[in-house]
Amino acid sequence: MLDAGLGLLADQNLASVGVREVTRAAGLSPAAFYRHFPDLAALGVALVEESLASLHLMIRSVLVGAGGAEELIDRAVDVIQRHVRENRAHVRFLARERHGGVRRVREAIDAELGRFAEEVGAALGLQPVSAGWSEGDLRMLAELYVDHMVSTAAAFLEAQEEAEGVEGAEGADPAREERIAATARLQLRLISLGRRYWQGS
Repeated sequence: MLDAGLGLLADQNLASVGVREVTRAAGLSPAAFYRHFPDLAALGVALVEESLASLHLMIRSVLVGAGGAEELIDRAVDVIQRHVRENRAHVRFLARERHGGVRRVREAIDAELGRFAEEVGAALGLQPVSAGWSEGDLRMLAELYVDHMVSTAAAFLEAQEEAEGVEGAEGADPAREERIAATARLQLRLISLGRRYWQGS
């Protein structure tokens, strides 16, 4: 049912989808839906968890990996680009529903991104450059990184989907994607540079 719901959400938002549509796409009866979910919002929340689970693991592995700031930045942007390419339906769902019409799903996305920021903040706190940083400042820095990740993923998604809409295109515009990646790296370097000179709030 999650796959069926995700497929239907390729061209519409959750607020416009009905239970019958989801169960028809999944080859099930409407009664079967309610054995798994009390309503469509619950399905949306499950999709939020599924959509962010793999990205959590990948970004965490980047942050705890060896290497200097430049290497970490390059790895982070590469991970985001690859994740979007391999999980476009999930990224599209999150990008659309983050500001969509189903409040519980919006709240679930915010909560998951908040937990993500906590994980990132904990990993940043282990790095020597964070010595002496307050918990609040680490959280602020983590939220900057998470917001940047989300906006970069949305930019890669838009580039890939627009390229597919061009007649004769192969589904990607390498030059545009490299421009997005280059901009993302510069922005991360700016955050990293500011971090080194931050005196605390």
